[in-house]
Amino acid sequence: MKDSVALLDNLIGFPTVSSDSNLEMIVFIGTILEQHGIAYRIIGDESGKKANLYATVGPTDRPGVMLSGHTDVVPVEGQTWTVDPFTMSESDGRLYGRGTTDMKGFLACMLRAATKATTMNLKTPLHLAFSYDEEIGCVGVRSLIDMLDKAPQKPAFCIIGEPTSLQVATAHKGKTALRATCHGRECHSALAPEGLNAIHLATDLISEIRSLQSEIEKNGAHDGDYDVPFTTLHVGIINGGSALNIVPGHCTLEFEFRNLAADEPQALIDEIRQRAGRIVAEARKIAVEADIIIEIPFAYPGLDTPPDSEVVSFVKSLTGANSTTKIAFGTEGGLFQQKLDIPTVVCGPGSMSQGHKPDEFIARQQIEACDTMLDELLKRLAAGQP
Repeated sequence: MKDSVALLDNLIGFPTVSSDSNLEMIVFIGTILEQHGIAYRIIGDESGKKANLYATVGPTDRPGVMLSGHTDVVPVEGQTWTVDPFTMSESDGRLYGRGTTDMKGFLACMLRAATKATTMNLKTPLHLAFSYDEEIGCVGVRSLIDMLDKAPQKPAFCIIGEPTSLQVATAHKGKTALRATCHGRECHSALAPEGLNAIHLATDLISEIRSLQSEIEKNGAHDGDYDVPFTTLHVGIINGGSALNIVPGHCTLEFEFRNLAADEPQALIDEIRQRAGRIVAEARKIAVEADIIIEIPFAYPGLDTPPDSEVVSFVKSLTGANSTTKIAFGTEGGLFQQKLDIPTVVCGPGSMSQGHKPDEFIARQQIEACDTMLDELLKRLAAGQP
């Protein structure tokens, strides 16, 4: 049986950036499982280039505990690394490489736990969920959720191993990504008043987004357990114009909001569309073809697990924690909770402050602590808990 650090070394060698295939890594995981007699199922995407993997150790006629993690990582382009991002290296107790903390460190611990579980007589099953395209909006896991929705048994609990320094996180905000396509009227810039500048429409919408953010920050719901205690709106990309002497007829704007559980996403979408509608109504006094079309490329719900729920007390007992936390980043946890009604927490090794940047690393000590947590989980499953 390989230890978690050796498995992490293998996993880092697969450059599973979200824009690329994860199949080689899925095949590797499947091979490890096969070597230990673990049954698994692969759920591929329509392109045939990506896949989820779901496996079970132990009995299949009762609910169990699911460990969940994503196989994709963020890109390294534009970042200045001092080590090879896809070859794991170690220095001063730190394991370096893209995905070490987000979140192949936990995947390695999952695999080690699964292989160890085959040497034990589990009375409660252990489930493993490896997903793809989490980094671009929790996209890939949805087909795995559809599969579980039709399964005769669903997991009783889920632990998502995103990096929380092994603190038990009960909640995170939801996210909605939006794209606004602004249509104006082109003309020569020397006759600018005869056209309608689509970039100006976009900046008018940005102004409304910023105004709505100020209103929410001042008067909206607050949750002091978050580092940023209110719903946030953020403009990330704007594209428009082709030449300086042409009044642009088209401009696209990409923005997002990350909402507290107290703020209904649809209400925010409706408010943004109403404000865009007022901008368009005024613009059509100049150009009848003016428009702002708002689309939603993806969205995922927040996670909001009650701190006094059974899954929280169970996972706290595994780690020895006395408290819980809430995290700023999103996970597939809200989907498991919303679509499958599976009680879920987030608890994994490493810190997100170490991820998504050059020389990403995870402390070897965190991997060892995660192994200890999962060893305790296996003991509980062998005893028939939870």
